[in-house]
Amino acid sequence: MSRIDLLDEFCDSLWLEDGLSRNTLESYRSDLKQLSLWLEKMHGKNLLEADHALLLDFLAHQSGKKSSTTSRELSSLKRFFQFALSRGRIARDPTLEIESPKLARGLPKSLSEADVEQLLDAPEVGEPAGLRDRAMLEVLYASGLRVSELVGLKLSQVSLDMGLVRISGKGGKERLVPLGGEALDWIDRYLKSARPALLKGKKSDAVFVTARGAAMSRQAFWYLIKRHAAKTGITKPVSPHTLRHAFATHLLNHGADLRVVQILLGHSDISTTQIYTHVARERLKSLHEKHHPRG
Repeated sequence: MSRIDLLDEFCDSLWLEDGLSRNTLESYRSDLKQLSLWLEKMHGKNLLEADHALLLDFLAHQSGKKSSTTSRELSSLKRFFQFALSRGRIARDPTLEIESPKLARGLPKSLSEADVEQLLDAPEVGEPAGLRDRAMLEVLYASGLRVSELVGLKLSQVSLDMGLVRISGKGGKERLVPLGGEALDWIDRYLKSARPALLKGKKSDAVFVTARGAAMSRQAFWYLIKRHAAKTGITKPVSPHTLRHAFATHLLNHGADLRVVQILLGHSDISTTQIYTHVARERLKSLHEKHHPRG
């Protein structure tokens, strides 16, 4: 079997079993293609002939890359050789005793509640585009959606009566996310007046649309949020992901359970959500120091 056929079979298996996105599958394919080319050039071997020592040699050859990149590449190799073992293509998984590099545990950049209030107030809501931007920012902060989930939101996914949006997230996993009163009011205003004005009679199933009647893109919203942040004078880096971080951090600061935040964010693993406890813990310490008589 050729390398291309083998990688096609592997990626098809990942798509069928895990429902991974095209971008994720292409990352797996790219990492394995690099290994395959290196094996052929340096040792005259194919992917299924790689052993523990050769893989360590390959990873050493990749040294100089960021730990996160090396960790991702090793994850690709592990998944591939687990697949090959399960299909009887190899007798032993050569990645079993290879450990991932330790990753620095950075704290996510976030905004204070006052910063968020400033950002939410920035759009000119007297104009259709401004009302749309306000509704998008309110929904993003109220729900913690990924930016792709926000701009990809369809009318059929929004229930104003129930105060929920139905999201199909990573791996096709569905979750229901509450919006809260403020976001519901703004999205209701937008849907009744600004959206029809932007569409000008055109048809679209997208919730958030541009002046040309097309669905809002990730890139366009990224520039919009940057522009509104600059208008307020916020000096911290601001992106759609920053509001997602703020959503999680502020929930935890106000006493939300970590597992509830995990569900709302759509994280499949609680360890992905636990990074937010570091941010919340610092906030709790500062509150203790400020308000406790012996702080």
